[in-house]
Amino acid sequence: MRKAGEPIYLRRHIAGLAIAVGLPLLLLQLYKVFIGPISLGLQLLLGCAIAMAAGLTLYLTYRSSARNHP
Repeated sequence: MRKAGEPIYLRRHIAGLAIAVGLPLLLLQLYKVFIGPISLGLQLLLGCAIAMAAGLTLYLTYRSSARNHP
């Protein structure tokens, strides 16, 4: 049971979070398969940038639907 003030998370919130976590890994692997290898530093930089963009997108998309329980 939820405590007062604990957010209500829906399945779409969890699915969006899973996509945001997996997206950087998937995009980097696809890049390496179809285009070619990239340096570790660039992989880390791109992974962080993609993860931050996905996190910001999740925040802006789901902040109104993740209402607190009264």
